[in-house]
Amino acid sequence: MKKSRLLSLAFVVLCSVATVSLAAPDTPNVPAGHPKIEYPAQSTTHQQSEPLTGKVLQVLNGGGYSYIYLQKDKGEKTWIAVTEIKANAGDRMSFKEGLVMKNFQSKTLKRTFDSIVFSNGVVPQPGKAAASSPAKAAPQAAAPSKQQSAPMGSKVAVMPKEKRISVQKATGPNAYTIAEIYRNSAKLDKKQIVVRGKIVKVTSRIMKRNWVHIQDGSGSQAKGTHNLVCTTTATPHLDDVVTVKGTVAKDRDFGYGYHYNVLIENATISK
Repeated sequence: MKKSRLLSLAFVVLCSVATVSLAAPDTPNVPAGHPKIEYPAQSTTHQQSEPLTGKVLQVLNGGGYSYIYLQKDKGEKTWIAVTEIKANAGDRMSFKEGLVMKNFQSKTLKRTFDSIVFSNGVVPQPGKAAASSPAKAAPQAAAPSKQQSAPMGSKVAVMPKEKRISVQKATGPNAYTIAEIYRNSAKLDKKQIVVRGKIVKVTSRIMKRNWVHIQDGSGSQAKGTHNLVCTTTATPHLDDVVTVKGTVAKDRDFGYGYHYNVLIENATISK
């Protein structure tokens, strides 16, 4: 499983991508939906196989990551990147193994790291688990539940339910509400569906796709069944009410923690 995750990440980092919102095409900000992740256009990688432990010297946040300058116990200093967390200079922290990336360029921070470890996560320190917990937007900070089997991806992608959204259901034999798609995801897996909803978030050009979040007023925020993520090559617009046609993918796993309970792939979007 670990090997699979690392291979998936290796594939992703070799895709030259940048993430931006449609509202500000070149402005790097961390969306409340699918995390904006930066990847190098080119990188030499190998696995850092041992946990990294030491004192935090500096913390920089951007592009959905926390970049942490760590002085290891033996004095060596190294940069580490993890999904955005709460950390402060002076904290003692440990990080799981990960991929070492050479000459990684962060467009958000406008700097190049000669070498940086993209860690698989934080190892909680005894009595200080809260200090090293992910920031509020990350899924691990939420109360545990059966729906939180996905460490990232679908949980990070969920936008808060907008109270005023009430979109009329699409028509036709393959038409469903968002709640119905979640409820029937097992039988709808790999099948074409039609769904209408309001676009509440767009994250562009991740793995050569745009990631569109729609809501129609159905579903439960507590269960995470109110927000549906669709991938498309179309260029949608925030706040539009649209009809989405695409293929249901149940338990879609891109590796490295990016798991979606339900995803609509290869979607076409029309007003």
